[in-house]
Amino acid sequence: MIDVQRLRVLRAVAELGSFNQAAAALHLTPSAVSQHVAALERSLGAQVVARSTRGVTLTPAGRIMVGAAESVAAELEHAKQQVDRLGSGRTQLTIATFTSGGRLLLPGALARLTAAHPETVVHVRESEPEDSLPLVRQGAVDLALAYHFDGPLPGRPGQSSSLAWTALMEDPLHVVLPDAHPLTGRETLDIAELAAEPWVLGCSKTETYLRRYAERAGFDPEVRGTTTDYFFARSLVAAGLGISLVPSIAQTPRVAGLRTVPIAPPTPTRHIGVATILRRDHAQVRTLIDALQGQAAALNET
Repeated sequence: MIDVQRLRVLRAVAELGSFNQAAAALHLTPSAVSQHVAALERSLGAQVVARSTRGVTLTPAGRIMVGAAESVAAELEHAKQQVDRLGSGRTQLTIATFTSGGRLLLPGALARLTAAHPETVVHVRESEPEDSLPLVRQGAVDLALAYHFDGPLPGRPGQSSSLAWTALMEDPLHVVLPDAHPLTGRETLDIAELAAEPWVLGCSKTETYLRRYAERAGFDPEVRGTTTDYFFARSLVAAGLGISLVPSIAQTPRVAGLRTVPIAPPTPTRHIGVATILRRDHAQVRTLIDALQGQAAALNET
């Protein structure tokens, strides 16, 4: 039998990268943390961490056990929530979502959910993927409407993937230009053609992505404006502050005086989907995912 407390300790070691930091977070001594990990290794007959002067890293066996620890923690949290709700007799569903995806995909999907499960109480919290995905792993939310660019889902170094990912749609980024800009008549634009342009950006991750593409094209973009809102960024473009890089689904509501031009391949693209805990598939979650897939399909047809 694997001790749940030892899994909890291993998970903290993996997240924080050292026995000392895990001990502080768990209000234990470093010696106690080391003993828990050693006891887990003895019960498994396998090493779960590799120790060095620079800290600790997970072994393949350790990554498997951290994934199990995340699933166990999420299931225990879910069970606690179910017990807490027994008195009310109503099911609750908590959803984390990023802003532009939630605005466009979630309302119609929620209408289908509440029609199919009118007894369900829904809670929605706005959260970017780097925050919402850990909430799913912890069991604090039932699912997250999220996105990622190239590569795997956002996560901490050494963190295992205990999430199930249901792809919904591709969301390519476009260049947004003022109406009077000489490049508005182009069918596509290459990032390298925009080396001399000032930029206004509506998301820190979009800026990171732009800088990565710009580095490949051999220039350092001049960023004159940064916001956390694509509508505000587009408004600044209309005012003449610069040009922008905006995902397709974030181009509504319309801002007067703007044109959008697709980027030539390789096109920067957000991959939008739903993250849930592996093996978590109750009726309300399945209904909502099906409804989100329907909303995404309808958008792809427009």
